[in-house]
Amino acid sequence: MMKITETVKQLLIINVIFFLGAQFVPAMDEYLALFYFENPYFQYWQILTHMFMHGSWMHLFFNMFALYSFGSALEHFWGSKKFLFFYISCGLGAALLHSGVNYYLVHQGISTLVENGFDQQHILATLAEGKYDSRWAQFLSNDGLQSMLSSYNTRAVGASGAIYGLLVAFAFMFPNAELALMFIPVPIKAKYFVPGILVMDLYLGLNGGSIFGGSTGIAHFAHIGGAVIGFLMMWYWKKNQFEQNRWDR
Repeated sequence: MMKITETVKQLLIINVIFFLGAQFVPAMDEYLALFYFENPYFQYWQILTHMFMHGSWMHLFFNMFALYSFGSALEHFWGSKKFLFFYISCGLGAALLHSGVNYYLVHQGISTLVENGFDQQHILATLAEGKYDSRWAQFLSNDGLQSMLSSYNTRAVGASGAIYGLLVAFAFMFPNAELALMFIPVPIKAKYFVPGILVMDLYLGLNGGSIFGGSTGIAHFAHIGGAVIGFLMMWYWKKNQFEQNRWDR
């Protein structure tokens, strides 16, 4: 088992402190979780702080276990500065894609309502009050209405987007490393496991969050956003590796 590295250890401590703080000061959740950017509770710093907040002990445990398991290996090879830059970048990418998808879902609903005679500013004002007009259900499907309301009102927390970036980087660097998971009895090579969970997240994100219907409350597109940024950064670094290592530079 690889020794925990310094930056990973500090990130673990910060996440635990934030989680414990939120248990004693619930208002932290309103200030530090990521709200939809047209929601009056949104603050610009939430794009960063949301990745240190978690919704439950289990949520915290799985993310921190993954941070330790994959992050320590990556920091060992990259060093602390490069690792932290990568980690934060993936977390920001997760927030951006998550917010972009929410914007699409909110304004898809608003566009339908405007086409049926509702005023856009009145719709946004109603949503900002945490309410909705029962007449909207006449023009939006149940899924469409729920998607609009959920996207506008639900806050996002967790390091999962950054963790997914680490998973992609790990698969790039150690493609044949076998990962043994609690719920899968057979070890799976990283180059198969990581694409597999990304395909599953994409499927769940496109189908409302659950294979069997309903929503799990998981921000699947945040996972995809972190993975995409991780992939692009790894692809860029690998592409420019020869230039960086030229003997005459």
